Formats: sequence, structure tokens, C-alpha cells
Amino acid sequence: MVVTAHRPASTSRCACTCGATIWLTGLPSAGKTTIARELAGRLREEGHRVEVLDGDEVRAFLSAGLGFSREDRDTNVRRIGMAAEVLARNGVKVLVPVIAPYADAREAVRARHRAHGVPFLEVHVAAPVEVCSVRDVKGLYARQAAGEISGLTGVDDPYEVPEAPDLRIASHDQTVQESAAQLHALLVERQLL
Repeated sequence: MVVTAHRPASTSRCACTCGATIWLTGLPSAGKTTIARELAGRLREEGHRVEVLDGDEVRAFLSAGLGFSREDRDTNVRRIGMAAEVLARNGVKVLVPVIAPYADAREAVRARHRAHGVPFLEVHVAAPVEVCSVRDVKGLYARQAAGEISGLTGVDDPYEVPEAPDLRIASHDQTVQESAAQLHALLVERQLL
């Protein structure tokens, strides 16, 4: 099911050669990166220029040294947003699977894109915390439960659910391929493919 927001697109419709940022936000282990990589493969097969800016990979390089305070998380999100906007401005479809727990940081990224005339879509990968903790791809939920870490988004640190995302994907109710197809359909609907 495609849920579209009641907000206008950030730019006018563009031809298939334009870039765009597709930001996948959600809890840890919700399926953001898996969906992004699945969609990236499909888009590459269709001949599109695509990059995936995975949150964990970016933290290791672009945001090395940042912690997990609210200020550091916001700085990380804004850095990734700037990199995504530059790539998208140059014709790349940029898939950004990053938790980005705070609505104001996500809105700042959207505003930057709008200011530069670059399409930006916010996609909420909406798996519930109970499902994510069972998936626990990185072992974060187990480590938090054992008292080894604190500040886990959605457990003992806030996650501000997007109120009006361009798309909400219930990744726990469908396959990865179905989730990627749902997102692909949104890109077609918005004439970004």
C-alpha cells in the first residue's frame, strides 16, 4: 500500500535522468538497508545511476568520531543529507537507509534539498520494535537488554515517527522484494524514473 503525504513535491517533475534522494528512516533492524540494496539493484538494471549511503558505513568514514548524543546524531544526519543532496543534484538516485530519529533533523535535510531544487522523498520503514528486536541484525537489542549499551533508538532513546512520509512501508508484513517494488512504484508515480 502506497501512502503519499499531503505535502507538495519538493520540486517540479523531472525527466528520468534527474537525481533524487530517497531517505529510508526507521528503527534499527526495520529493513531499511535491505530494502535500499534490493531497490538499488533493480534501478541499476534499469540503467539508473544509484548510490546507497548506508548509515553504518557513513558513520565509519564521514562521521567518524561522532557519538550518539542528540547533537551528534543530528550532525551525522545533516552530513549525510548534504552528501546525498550533492549526489542527487548531479543526477544520481541516492538511497539513504539511516535511522535519523529526530523529525527536525530530517526536515532540515528536506529543506536543504528544496533550497537546491532537488527531489527528496521520506520513506518510513515501519516495522514495530518487537519485530526489530527479534530480527536484531546487529545484536543491538540483545546488547541493550544485557545492559552493555544504552541509547538504543526506539527502546531507551526516542524515535520520532514521521507524521506524513511520502511512503510508509510495513516491512514486517511483506517480502523485501515487495517492499522494494512498493518504493519503485512511488518513484514512478512521482516521475523520478
